[in-house]
Formats: sequence, C-alpha cells, structure tokens
Amino acid sequence: MTDDPIEIARDALERHAWKDAYEALAGADRTGALPGTALEMLAWANYWTGRPDATIESLERAYAAYLDEGDRARAAMAAFRIAEQHGMRMSMPLAQGWGQKAARLAEEDPTWPVHGWLLWVQGLLLWIMEQDYAGAIERYEAALAFAERSGDRDLAAMSLHDKGHALCLLGDVATGMPLLDECMATVVGGELGPAAAGYVYCGMIGVCSKLGDYGRASEWTDATLRWCERRSVPAFPGVCRIHRAELKLLHGDLLEAEADALAACEELPRYNFVSGQGPAFYQIGEVRRRLGDFPAAEKAYAQAEAFGRPPDPGRSLLRLAEGRVDAAAVSIRQALDERGGDHCSRVRLLAAQVTIALAGDDPETATSAADELDELVTVFETPSLGAMSAAARGELLLSRGDAAGSLPILRRARAGWRGLDAPLEVADVGLLLAEAYAAGGDEVAARGEARSARETFERFGARPAAERARGMLDRLALEHEPPERVTRAFLFTDIVRSTDLIGVIGDDAWEDLLTWHDRTLRSLFDAHGGDIGHPTGDGFFVAFPDARSALRCAVAVQRALAEHRRSEGFSLEVRIGIHAGEATRRGEDYGGAEVHRAARIAGLADGGEILASRSTVDDVGSEVPYTASGDASLKGFTQPVALVRVSWRDARG
Repeated sequence: MTDDPIEIARDALERHAWKDAYEALAGADRTGALPGTALEMLAWANYWTGRPDATIESLERAYAAYLDEGDRARAAMAAFRIAEQHGMRMSMPLAQGWGQKAARLAEEDPTWPVHGWLLWVQGLLLWIMEQDYAGAIERYEAALAFAERSGDRDLAAMSLHDKGHALCLLGDVATGMPLLDECMATVVGGELGPAAAGYVYCGMIGVCSKLGDYGRASEWTDATLRWCERRSVPAFPGVCRIHRAELKLLHGDLLEAEADALAACEELPRYNFVSGQGPAFYQIGEVRRRLGDFPAAEKAYAQAEAFGRPPDPGRSLLRLAEGRVDAAAVSIRQALDERGGDHCSRVRLLAAQVTIALAGDDPETATSAADELDELVTVFETPSLGAMSAAARGELLLSRGDAAGSLPILRRARAGWRGLDAPLEVADVGLLLAEAYAAGGDEVAARGEARSARETFERFGARPAAERARGMLDRLALEHEPPERVTRAFLFTDIVRSTDLIGVIGDDAWEDLLTWHDRTLRSLFDAHGGDIGHPTGDGFFVAFPDARSALRCAVAVQRALAEHRRSEGFSLEVRIGIHAGEATRRGEDYGGAEVHRAARIAGLADGGEILASRSTVDDVGSEVPYTASGDASLKGFTQPVALVRVSWRDARG
C-alpha cells in the first residue's frame, strides 16, 4: 500500500471517497507545494465536500501550476473550469474573463480538449442569451463530434443532452426526448463523472417540468438517487428537492413543498450551484400564491428572477389574484414575447393568458392563446398539458355562453388532473364546471361542484381559491335558494396566546402546527356532522345538526390538542364556544342573533376551555359533564346568558 498522499487521494477520488481525498491532499498541501494535477484533484475534493470558495481557489492554483510546469493544454482546461464555476455562481464578469483566457490559450493548438468544451459553452450562450436554439444545436453537434474523436464521455453526454433539450424547446419532442433518455441511461449506467451526471439529470428534470411529464421525471429521479447512493455523490439532493417540491405542490402538500424548496436554496450554493435557486424560489412563490400570502409570493418570484428563472406565469397569476387585471395582461404578454421560440415554456404561459384575458374581457386574446395552446399540446402529448389545454378551452367556451359545449371538455380536463392526483387543479376545474352547470340551469350540480371545490381548497389551505368557491356558493344561494329558518348548534373556535408559542418554536414550526390544527379540526368537524361556515381568522365557525354533536366534537377537539401536547411537547391553545338556537341559512352559511350569541360566548372562554350556554347542554344529559359558570352579559344583547364550562376530560368516549 502506497504512502504517497497524491496516490491515496487519486484512489479515493476514483472511489468517490471525497472526505478521504480532501484530507490526504489538504495534509500534503500544508507540507509542501503540490503539482497542478494534485491541485486540480484538491479542487474536486473541495467541491464534493461542500467547500465552494476553496474549489475556485484550488483551480486557480492549479492553473498557475500548469503554466509553471509548461502544460498549457491543462492550464487552458483549468481556466475553463474556473469560468464554469463562476458561471454557476452567476459571477458573470469573472466567468467571462476566465473563459476568454481559456479561449486565448486554446488558440495555440486545435487538438486540445478545451476546444470541445468551448464549442459546448458557445451553444449554451446562444441558447441562454439569444434563444437561438437552432444555432445552439449546431454548436452542440460540433462539440459532440469533437468529444467522440477525443473520447470525452462527459462532453459527449452533455452535448447530446443539450441538443435533445433544445429540440424539445423547439417542439420536436419526438426527436429530442429519446436523446435525453439515452443520456440519462448513461448517467445511471455509471459512465459519467459526477459533475456531468448532475448536469444531465438537472436538465432532464427541467425538461420534464416544462412538459409536465411527471412520470418520466419521477422514474429518472429514483434511478439517479440509487446511483448517488452507490457512488456516494452528495451534491444532487438540492436539485432533487426542487423536483420533490414541484410534485408536492401538484399533490396539494403546500407547506411540505415550500420546505423542500427552501432546503434546496440552502443546499445548492454549497456546490456553487447558485443559479439553481431560481427554480426553487419559483416553487416557493407558487406555494405562497396558493396560500394567499401575496407579498411573500411577490418576493419569491423576484428572487427567482434574480437567479435567472423567469417569474411567469406565476407572477402574472399573482397580479390577477390581487385584482390587477391590466397589469397581469401586460406581464403575461411580455413573458410570451420573451419566450419566442421556446415552445415548451409557452404552454403554461398561454394557459395563464387565457384566464387573464377572459378576466379582462379580452376574448380575442383568449381565443388566440387557446388556439396556440391546443396546437402545441398535440405536439407534446403529456397528460398534464392536455388537462391544462382542455381547461383553458372549456373556460373559453363558457365565456362565450356555450355552457353545454364546455361541459365535456371540462370533464376531460378534470379527469386528466385526477389521473395525476392534482387536487387543487381538480378543484379549479370544478369551479368552472359549477359555472357551466349554473349557466345551464342545473343549480344542484353547480352547488355540488362548488361545495366540493371549496372543501378541497380549505383542506389544503388554498385560501384565495376557497374564498372564490365560497363566493360562488353564496351567489348560487341568493339566485336559487330562498333564506330558510333552521335550528342548529353553533360552535366557534379561536387560537389564543399564539405569539408566545411562535417565539418558542419559530415561524416554520408554527406553520406546520397551523396546518396540523386545520386538518385535524376539519376532520373532527366532518366526523361529527358539522358544516364549516364563513372564515373567522385563526378559528372556525361550524354548524351542527344538534347540541350533542357539537359538544361531542368540542370534546374531541380539546382531547386531540391535549394529546398533541403530550406527544410533541407543545400545542395550540384553543377556546371553544357553543350555543344552539334558530338562525337563517342562506346556502352554505348561517346568520342571525343566535350565531352572534355563540361567537360572544366563545370570546369569553379561556384557552383549553369549552364554554356553552346552559340551554344548549340541558337536553344532552350526563354524557357531557359540566360546571356552572354563572350568568354573563354579552355585548349587543340586553339579557344575560347562563353559561357552563364543559368538563371535557371527564366526558364519555
């Protein structure tokens, strides 16, 4: 066994034992000058152990050492790698300077390996800076030919991949996607170095994202992660997190999607992959827009743009949600103009433009966008884009007054999104179906669709969409259903002393806790026959068919919170007020003096308490024990109300 630290490091790098390689080379570097090859190895040991600044420093030292040694071919390649690292960090002047240095050295000999890489980066620049996809493909083909002559597998795979990617952007998916699949097979077959493998994988996921080809993306991600585990390659989790965030967003897991995207933003810079934060911030913007946190969404879209990821269609849809229809129309039009020949990216932009144009009473633009969208989708042939196109076409037909014609198309769109397990998109289409049914005179079906959509939006925390659904239900009730006097038991909940808990557990844990609270309470309300009424801030307003159901549910809520406190060490404190009486029901909501009385009773309760009017518990019997709390004066009511505190720890069940 050799005791030469350079040979030890070389063997460790081949085995992807990055830490061992770093320790061997760093130790040798402290005792004496290293040759250029060892300094280059030290650079990659630094890179794969998450030392981005040291990576560049080692490459710069390797460049200088190669020049001193007279190995100008390797010096040119080192200069190119330094430019590449600066480009990944979005330090463009430095990248340009080192790239020019590599090109100047390369003039000395046309056979040096750096020439192939310079051809490849020329293609990349034509793509990114000029959107000249045809010109980029020419450079990639030249780089590929050079790589095949020189035997450079990494260059060959990256050039072939980028050619396939560009073809997909041009709409030639039938030709481009097989090239991408071939390159990914090369990745998982272990034929490439880890940096090239990461580049190919990242690009593949990007194409799948644009095409909405989630099945292909998931399969290649699973295969790549298995390869990472076998090869001990640590740098891909950030990229994988972005993909997982997109999938979780698709499946409605909004806060989990945001957590993955935020983690990606922290991980990627460790490997100089600063530009990769753009897609991550875009996913954060999408989550926050859905949640209704519009200022935070705007900030995230701006951060995505700063890191090179165009912020649309998300930012245009945000402006629409804020009621800035004209600004949204200008924004989406500019985004489409900038994407030019990028057919892949235009699909989502066109779908957004249909919705925005219809909101702005611009049927001509909506029709043009829907027509182009239909044409592009026939080329790409992925389920998500097909569902997107069908929803846009159905919305357009509905705006023209053709409710009957829109129904089968909207049903097809919903079936497509259901097949992808995309509940929020299913609910979005459900609201369009509700409009179509209402326009056709089927008020029962319209209300059923709107109610289902509202429940989905509420379950996943998509507040703006839930408000739209509730507004539709209210409108349907006013148009088709006369007010009705009914007797119900009304329950109000409210979170108390939240500020202290946020200070202890932090913002992220607080958001997770709120999500748990909302889902748990909604599940209990549903299990006890409660109908959730209008929003009340941090709490709920729920109507139950009788007092027994309301009281049992209140007991179950407090026990669930107590159990969470025992198991997790902390939980929310929730106060609950209950009162039964007669109210006016208008569609999905209730109003009247007895509803207000229930709200006032809830306001008198402490955290962890259930406070009810004495009249509410009189008919329930001993299964819900309580203690008298005396009479209380309620704001807005002339007569005091006898109150009781429910002993929920001692209740049956």
